[in-house]
Amino acid sequence: MGLAAALSLVGGIGGALAKPSVVVSVAPVHALVAAVMAGVAEPKLLVSGGASPHTYQLRPSDARALDDADVVFWVGEGLEAFLVKPIEALGQGARSVELSEDADLVLLPNREGGVWESEDAGEAKHGHKHGHDHRAHKDHDHGKAAHGGHDHGAEDMHVWLDPANARRIVRHVAGVLSEVDPANGVAYAANADRAVAGIDALDAELRSTLAPVRTAPYIVFHDAYQYLERHYGLNAVGSVTISADQVPGARRLREIRRKIADTGARCVFSEPQFSPSLVATVTEGTAARVAQLDPLGAALEPGAGLYEAMMRGLVGSLRTCLEPAG
Repeated sequence: MGLAAALSLVGGIGGALAKPSVVVSVAPVHALVAAVMAGVAEPKLLVSGGASPHTYQLRPSDARALDDADVVFWVGEGLEAFLVKPIEALGQGARSVELSEDADLVLLPNREGGVWESEDAGEAKHGHKHGHDHRAHKDHDHGKAAHGGHDHGAEDMHVWLDPANARRIVRHVAGVLSEVDPANGVAYAANADRAVAGIDALDAELRSTLAPVRTAPYIVFHDAYQYLERHYGLNAVGSVTISADQVPGARRLREIRRKIADTGARCVFSEPQFSPSLVATVTEGTAARVAQLDPLGAALEPGAGLYEAMMRGLVGSLRTCLEPAG
């Protein structure tokens, strides 16, 4: 065996021995991290299946995974409030990466109320006109506030639904992992390149799929989709709930019924994480169809392929439900 081959073998063994223990909060972000880590190690997912990060409670196995973690990737306090205290209690060697703070994402402010004025679908609906560029901060080491003093309640944390943000997450994750695990830095960089190319192709496909229904008005269950709406210029006009963790009252439901009538909303979308009965209530006696959107990939197998499958599922549901009848 030549010297170069021997060094390569030693490096490969060293990289295998030094695989980082990585924990990720929600499935779409986990998919992006898994794509970057392909061939190196598998990240641990906390919130899986039909669970909602808004109401999640850590299990003992989750707590053990966090105790053993070298890196924890999460979006921010406005999405995963259950992680704030565990993040502050991470061991000295662990690294918390709060993507809404650290990944140079474009963040959008939460919309007030649940009935929105329809925007002209022809206007520019993404970029910094509506949002703001949240400049990168250093990753939070143990002992620093994981939320950086910002009011995360004012910002929409469903950041992965904008493919531009997904690309930034991939690049940032690759950079962090290369610092934590330099032996596998080349693999992380190559994986990130492939993942970004895949997101580029997916983005073009989804834009084409949605083009025929961009102006069709619709209502969502809770306000989780404005990154998708702004990126593709869609016409969402309201949400059934104002807050994902609060059941709407009778007055709120009457407002939504009026909104359906006033806008001619073609569809009201439920979510697998929440009871569909409220959607049935607000659409009863109207011409609006009912379908489901899943912003977390609840029914999908966790892993690197989940992000693409979840985005295709969202866009497919939108297209099918919003197309004119007949």
